[in-house]
Amino acid sequence: MAPTADSAERILAAVRAIPPGEVAGYGEVARRAGLPGRARWVARLLAASDDPALPWHRVLRSDGRIAFAAGSDSWREQARRLQAEGVKVVEGRVRLVQRGRSLDAVVWGPA
Repeated sequence: MAPTADSAERILAAVRAIPPGEVAGYGEVARRAGLPGRARWVARLLAASDDPALPWHRVLRSDGRIAFAAGSDSWREQARRLQAEGVKVVEGRVRLVQRGRSLDAVVWGPA
């Protein structure tokens, strides 16, 4: 099943909401969009996007690795964009920060 227009917009909004200098995994983006388990939808949607303002470079694999083939032009471009925002990229990997859950998140659920 392909993402609907509504789910695509929610995914793109979740990507746009990632602040400069921060990253999120494909699965985390899907969860933030209210579509848990749809990490592949996120990847397909980002691959098909032609929006130059979309901060696609802030989305990584769940282990913090850049998803493009190591050394490819796309891989280098993503690493360059992340480093320009102050993100430390070592051998194509970013150390993901595990955020603790706030009391609000525990009581009310994810934002």
